[in-house]
Amino acid sequence: MEAGAAREPLRGATAEERAAAAPVVTRAITADPGPLGLGAFALTTFMLSMYNAHLITQKGLPTVIAVALAYGGIAQLLAGMWEFRTGNTFGATAFSSFGAFWISFFLLIQLKLFTPDTPVPKSAVGLYLISWGIFTTYMLVASLRTTAAISLVFLLLAATFFVLGIGNANGSVNTIKIGGYLGIATAAAAWYASFAGVVNSTFGRILLPVVDLKRP
Repeated sequence: MEAGAAREPLRGATAEERAAAAPVVTRAITADPGPLGLGAFALTTFMLSMYNAHLITQKGLPTVIAVALAYGGIAQLLAGMWEFRTGNTFGATAFSSFGAFWISFFLLIQLKLFTPDTPVPKSAVGLYLISWGIFTTYMLVASLRTTAAISLVFLLLAATFFVLGIGNANGSVNTIKIGGYLGIATAAAAWYASFAGVVNSTFGRILLPVVDLKRP
């Protein structure tokens, strides 16, 4: 008989014997990937939004590109894959999608499609951003059954995408600046949600509330 194989309980066996013979089902303990995904999203969004708001010189943009690939892209995509393992459809869809967003942003910059050297039509940039705004909007609806902290992130992010999309499509620097400030607010909300996830899990109690919106 193989080691660890469950033995067939005898007919008429006691409850204790049947329980001992039953196979033991164990489940791997998985940490919550949510704070990682939110942190990666927040930091990358904050850095890019500082440039969109024209609060820092555009010469430093290459630093955002590197972070967009490594942290906003790859790390967030991994968080999305790990959310599949936990059975969290919302988290898996959100983190995987926005991880892919940052990777696509990196590729667009590397291919020099979003630079003065090889400009694309403003309408194409606007379409790119507004399309992500549409995705974010329906994720906002789904987020209304998660937490208030997450819903706030998606509300601000949807506004950011639409404002940036309109600003880029029309070539309006002031509108893009507004989108930049909205992005900074989005990053702050995402950082809070990430911080709450890490602190509450580490301390084993609620220190930073996120307000559960789930209904029985």
